[in-house]
Amino acid sequence: MKQTTTLIIGLFALVLGFGIVSVQGDINDFGITLLSGLFQGMLLFLVASGLSIIFGLMDVLNLAQGAYFMIGAYSAYEFHHNPDIIALIPSGDIRFILALVVATIVGAILGWILESVFLRPLYVRPLFQLVLTFGVALVMEEIIRLIWSTTPYSWVEQFTVREQSFVIFGQQFSVYRLFVIAMGFVLIFAIALLLRRTRIGIIIRAGVEDSEMVEALGINVRLIFTLVFTIGCAVAAFGGAVAAPFLGATFGMGNSFLLSAIAVVALGGLGSYEGTAIGSILVGLAVAFMGQFALEINQSVLTSLTPMILLVSILLIRPSGLFGKAE
Repeated sequence: MKQTTTLIIGLFALVLGFGIVSVQGDINDFGITLLSGLFQGMLLFLVASGLSIIFGLMDVLNLAQGAYFMIGAYSAYEFHHNPDIIALIPSGDIRFILALVVATIVGAILGWILESVFLRPLYVRPLFQLVLTFGVALVMEEIIRLIWSTTPYSWVEQFTVREQSFVIFGQQFSVYRLFVIAMGFVLIFAIALLLRRTRIGIIIRAGVEDSEMVEALGINVRLIFTLVFTIGCAVAAFGGAVAAPFLGATFGMGNSFLLSAIAVVALGGLGSYEGTAIGSILVGLAVAFMGQFALEINQSVLTSLTPMILLVSILLIRPSGLFGKAE
């Protein structure tokens, strides 16, 4: 544990040091880029957290996770911008809160259907799980194309948090950036508490460790697995809804996050929720600082490669990831 802590501190020190170099020591630019990195890290965590829950507790790599993120964004956009709902609920603040709830419920329902109907017979065939979830992602994309087309939707209906702004380091930022960062941290602590401090969390972890013993106690383990998968998909849809006011609802937006999310889960250590949280922040900061550096040397491709560069570098030092356990 001590070695892990030292490694994490060293990585953050290295990334922050690189950040100072990338902005040529300008404290204002450093602060602006740091805030941008935290924002990007939390956006990434909103996808990676659900992926980590499902993989960490069920050993299922859900390649449809990006599609759930995307469906959450479209569901929230549709609810918040629907003329009939606007007439019924004029307050943008209330509509936005309800849009988050609706998107999360949509993700939960679709996750329950995927696990209980399609995925359950394939727990003994891991390769088929990958093929199935990849296929489901393609189907969900086609459904979105059918309903909303491929035209990007920008969030135009305002609400308080999105309208307000603040000035820091000489630059104006939307308060919504802080809201996204706050939601990321709330999600980190809320899911950690759910899994480690509640009765249902204890049952979930016990069912994963020894399903036969839990079944002997009269608990339906199959139902527990369905609950875990449902929570993971609901979290992804919630993440898409939170991201939508900033990113809009665009076709394929989930795919742009999925690869980085998989990198973050592997970087943090397969099965480690804490590792995913730390890895998301680390990758977000690294991408932001690399983006600043890439502008200076006119090599923008470095920004998109950063998550994989960081992943490979860490796995060379620690093959099991930051919090992973060596088998």
